[in-house]
Amino acid sequence: MSEFLACPACGAKVKSYRNPFPTVDIIIRVGDKIVLIERRNEPRGWALPGGFVDYGESLEEAARREALEETGLVLSNLRQFGAYSDPGRDPRHHTISVVFTAEGSGTLQGGDDAGNAELFPLNALPSSLCFDHQQILDDYREQKPPIVRAPKQP
Repeated sequence: MSEFLACPACGAKVKSYRNPFPTVDIIIRVGDKIVLIERRNEPRGWALPGGFVDYGESLEEAARREALEETGLVLSNLRQFGAYSDPGRDPRHHTISVVFTAEGSGTLQGGDDAGNAELFPLNALPSSLCFDHQQILDDYREQKPPIVRAPKQP
């Protein structure tokens, strides 16, 4: 189905395109745990921190902004992990998410559209995550490098 808009300058018919919305999600590590937020808005439930990329904002800027707004954490070692584009990944509309990994520092506190923020071990996540975040974390678990720990002192 084609839709048309009127050009604001001349009034001519201009074809309207529907495009997916760009989003970011962030796997934030704090020690050997990851941060999940409990969403205030639909769909409700536990999810990775993240959100929509604002016009004029880079993906990296969006990841840092969303993490700070939703968790209160400042990110370091921000790296792209992957992109997820299944048209059904968000029940509200078609989104494409670039997923990042990072370390978080600061005081963890839910904010903005996150009612709560908590740390979870990767092997003890909530039973049902929003969107495709379970798949993202399954992929992360399979690909992530092991956490290197210093040997315990006797």
